[in-house]
Amino acid sequence: MKKNEIPKETVNRLPIYLRCLNRLLLKGHSSISSDELAKLVSMSPAKIRKDLSYFGKFGTRGVGYGVKQLIERIREILNLDKNWNLALVGVGNVGSALLAHPGFNRGCFKFELVFDDDQEIVGKEISGKKVYDSSEISRLVGDGSIQIGIIAVPNEKAHAVAEALIRGGVTGIINFAPVSLHVNDSVKVYQIDITTELSRLTYHMRS
Repeated sequence: MKKNEIPKETVNRLPIYLRCLNRLLLKGHSSISSDELAKLVSMSPAKIRKDLSYFGKFGTRGVGYGVKQLIERIREILNLDKNWNLALVGVGNVGSALLAHPGFNRGCFKFELVFDDDQEIVGKEISGKKVYDSSEISRLVGDGSIQIGIIAVPNEKAHAVAEALIRGGVTGIINFAPVSLHVNDSVKVYQIDITTELSRLTYHMRS
């Protein structure tokens, strides 16, 4: 099945399955049924089976899924079976928290370049990463080693940062600035806005 034919909700659930399976592997589990996995991720077994069916045949009837094998397959589906180099722009509260997050630099995502326009921190190291001036984004990113840019700057700076990243060859952007970015179709942008998520939550909390 073509990538654009896979439901967005299915793709969104795959990382949830992967996180749960990784925990099971660490605990020594070698197999799991769809019923057991469903309980752990608070979803129905039918939904899990349907999600996985988009990508081929998984598991054995009466036995379940091999945990390690399913992890490897989901990682392959999510394109996580390769290393991804990241450029972070903005080392304020959000950016600093991302740099310090233990999940980065241990798996397939690694911060290679960090930028900010605050001259008080440019040239210094934060969480072991040297901070470069934002004016250097296109030049330093332009060697082709960076695939993903993370934007954690104020609204008014987000568009210019996105343009600089794209000029440097970045083809994927995570945007923490609460402003929509208008880029060409060859660049994938994902918006992360906590106020939007809270609004969705409060809608579903209506009595």
